[in-house]
Amino acid sequence: MTIEATPAEVWALVSDVTKIGRYSPETFEAEWLDGATGPAVGVRFRGHVKRNQKGPIYWATCVITECEQDQVFGFTVGESVEKGLNNWRYALVANPTGGTDITESFRLKDTLAMRLYWGLLGWARGRTNRNGMRTTLERMKAELESD
Repeated sequence: MTIEATPAEVWALVSDVTKIGRYSPETFEAEWLDGATGPAVGVRFRGHVKRNQKGPIYWATCVITECEQDQVFGFTVGESVEKGLNNWRYALVANPTGGTDITESFRLKDTLAMRLYWGLLGWARGRTNRNGMRTTLERMKAELESD
């Protein structure tokens, strides 16, 4: 998706986890942990999630795995990188005609349990994730382009 805003403006939204509640259909709030006030590799935060927009409602701890200003922001969901179950990533590229091309993606940890889960229920969760990513990016686009 292309957002008519600079990579710096888009980065300010995707890398400030405290703003995700304005955009995500599942994560309605988030907060930095361990005294952190901003993004860096290894920084932890937690998101308050309402799974499938219905429940259950729970807090999920995340660890930032990629953090290159104006380019990429990625994190794993889990208490540590080793315990992470899935990875979420935003990639930003300056568009030569103006604006920023943004791609949001997710990748599950490659374990037998995750392969079984994805084989049985992945079709539904994959659709939910794709719809949620589209909604998140559309909401970011609307906010950035309304200024």
